[in-house]
Amino acid sequence: MDNTSIITQVSNPKEEEIISSSQEKVSQSNSSLKKQRSRSIFSTFFCCFRSYNVEPPSSNNNTSSLPPPVEENGTLPKPPTKYLLPEMNISDYGKKCVVIDLDETLVHSSFKPISNADFIVPVEIDGTVHQVYVLKRPHVDEFLQKMGELFECVLFTASLAKYADPVADLLDQWGVFRARLFRESCVFHRGNYVKDLSRLGRELSSVIIVDNSPASYIFHPENAVPVQSWFDDMTDTELLDLLPFFEGLSREQDVYSVLQNLRSR
Repeated sequence: MDNTSIITQVSNPKEEEIISSSQEKVSQSNSSLKKQRSRSIFSTFFCCFRSYNVEPPSSNNNTSSLPPPVEENGTLPKPPTKYLLPEMNISDYGKKCVVIDLDETLVHSSFKPISNADFIVPVEIDGTVHQVYVLKRPHVDEFLQKMGELFECVLFTASLAKYADPVADLLDQWGVFRARLFRESCVFHRGNYVKDLSRLGRELSSVIIVDNSPASYIFHPENAVPVQSWFDDMTDTELLDLLPFFEGLSREQDVYSVLQNLRSR
């Protein structure tokens, strides 16, 4: 297996080694410059939205059958018998579900050594153990702790579990993520791994996805809170800046009205 297929991420333009697959992350954020402090944290709502007609599940029962995933070759595989998420914990009743991406949203990982890596995760590939160097985005600890208080949080990444699961173990010291979903839970559509929110088993009007890749939420752009791709800028404050917005969103009945208002500004 090629190393580049383990981690799903857009490549860092500062690195010579390209560790992402062009099929797995949208590259349009690669050339973006460091945003100025005065730039609105919601400016990313004004681009990259595309409408797809995806029928939401008719029930929130986890034992109901899922809508069949869209396949690039036009065939429809047999749908799973359960939704991706288990029953909601009693402690999360009344909370909205926030789906959070991993690579370039919370961390940046590379097979190329990083001198200031927060974690070094060994990953076995074809019988050989490779070291993956992981750098945490600034304020990620505060972000996760607060999000865990406000929402039912789910990690959803298009990376493989053999890499992402141990990274999540090290990153989430507080048990914020109620569930972890990996590449096999994505739908491969038009060359991208898409996170189909209708397959979660939660009411779509109470689901938010936080992701740096518009391709990841192309089925449900109206549920998205886009973030800038992050590589190594230690002055970045995006996660911290988003917390007041999420505090307000946690008190809203319907996420669509809030996110639509942001997009229409």
